[in-house]
Amino acid sequence: MKLHNKKVIQLVSDDFEDLELWYPVLRLREEGAEVVIAGEKAGTTYIGKYGVPIQSDISFHDANPADYDAILVPGGWSPDKLRRYEDILTMIRTMDEQKKPIGQICHAGWVLISAKILQGKKVTSTPGIKDDMINAGAEWVDEAVIVDGNIISSRRPPDLPDYMREFIRVLAD
Repeated sequence: MKLHNKKVIQLVSDDFEDLELWYPVLRLREEGAEVVIAGEKAGTTYIGKYGVPIQSDISFHDANPADYDAILVPGGWSPDKLRRYEDILTMIRTMDEQKKPIGQICHAGWVLISAKILQGKKVTSTPGIKDDMINAGAEWVDEAVIVDGNIISSRRPPDLPDYMREFIRVLAD
């Protein structure tokens, strides 16, 4: 198992894209990583766009970036909610400063935009937020997955195998 000593925080709020949250969680656990689910409140059940639930382990407020090797931001509509929490934006900025892997897929780029960490970065996302990414100073490309330093970005569910292959590679290194 490549990631047996790694700990990853997965952000969550309602209306996450079910596959974009669950596929990474399961793949990381298969590789031996500990994945901690962080929501607004600990012990709360959040529901994905297609009705798949997940329960948070901890709250955003109680999450300490120093305790984690990487962070994942799901897609769907939840990034529009997640980017409103200063605790999350601070966590993203801190992890970026420490060059820890930050995974973002689909609309998750909104969180990185609000954290103001995309200036000069090469990224991808769902085409629906392409202009937002560019306006935040990023170079946007239409590819399944882009790795620019510690930021691993992807477009949508069909790209999940490529996304997780690269995220796992970066985290393992």
